[in-house]
Amino acid sequence: MREALIVWGGWSGHEPEQCAAIVAGMLREDGFQVYVESSTEAFADPAIRDLSLIVPIYTMSKIEKEEVANLTQAVENGVGLAGFHGGMCDAFRDSVDYQFMCGGQWVAHPGKIVDFWVDVARPDDPIMQGIARFPYRSEQYYMHVDPAIEILATTTFSGEHAWWIEGVVMPVAWKHRYGKGRVFYQALGHVAAEFEVPEMRTMLRRGMNWAAREG
Repeated sequence: MREALIVWGGWSGHEPEQCAAIVAGMLREDGFQVYVESSTEAFADPAIRDLSLIVPIYTMSKIEKEEVANLTQAVENGVGLAGFHGGMCDAFRDSVDYQFMCGGQWVAHPGKIVDFWVDVARPDDPIMQGIARFPYRSEQYYMHVDPAIEILATTTFSGEHAWWIEGVVMPVAWKHRYGKGRVFYQALGHVAAEFEVPEMRTMLRRGMNWAAREG
């Protein structure tokens, strides 16, 4: 059986505990044995190297050197990593090793909660199959990203809230490799209610299953 670890915490505005419960349910439905922890100390456990998947839901906060070293080594050796919004890519801002593994980092959300479109960049990819361009209301993440990522979906900034970024096309979802590990990320998922959007939920579900190492 595939085993997944969810570690939630950090800024409460992203509703990490509620989101962790939803993600745990999704993974259990897909046949995972799921473990849920609420401290970054879980990342330091040597046993994580035997997992199939790790899902961080831990906005901002701090991570200790030994914790991030063990986490990145586990992914480099084949454990999958998947996550969403600030829970994965606005976590541990002072850890460049963590950011290198994730493939990107949040830097701004002009206008905060806004309406925008999500465009499918790779309709041929199994994660995006059958998903067409869709409207979304949330924080539209402006990110600094690794040029090595494989972009699955994008959004285009209107410039309404920051005129100098008008027309900028920004990744919304991507996947890439970190050593032997597979990494998936999507910028959607500011609060738990966004899991009610079918496209958002489907992308994350498929992305987690893609990233997970076979048990």
